[in-house]
Amino acid sequence: MVNDEQPEVDAGTPPKRRRSPLLIGGVLLVVLAVLGAGGYLWQSRHASHAGPTQAAAPDAGKPELYLPLEPAFVVTLHDGDALRYLQVGVTLMAHDQAAIGAAREVDPVVRDGLVSLFSNQKFDVVSEAAGREKLRADALASVRKIVQQRLGRPGIDALYFTSFVIQ
Repeated sequence: MVNDEQPEVDAGTPPKRRRSPLLIGGVLLVVLAVLGAGGYLWQSRHASHAGPTQAAAPDAGKPELYLPLEPAFVVTLHDGDALRYLQVGVTLMAHDQAAIGAAREVDPVVRDGLVSLFSNQKFDVVSEAAGREKLRADALASVRKIVQQRLGRPGIDALYFTSFVIQ
């Protein structure tokens, strides 16, 4: 027997261990987080160079100006044979002080148009979210039309319902 000796095992060095699954999982998690952050940054820079995907608000660089129409509007709604009440708080938003001033000057005309619009609604329509959104869009169009007659441009950028109560 030429070489029956077994190689010597060094008692001072521990045997090689396999890498812990937790360590591998942690490294993979860090790599995925770095890739995700890089992808997000690349996408955000790419989107900013491609141009806006939605129409930018007019005069978006100017501060937003608000005009609450006080007091809240209260009208009756017909629900079959029953009468119901609708109370709506409305606030106008514009980026142009002249538009807010024009709306403030013709407040009675704006209020008249909105009262007519609100009182012609049906209960079952305005009690749904889609009906309220359509009512808001119609109210904005009505106010824009009135302000445009006075100012020569729509001027009002948004109309918000600050309260909406149906009883």
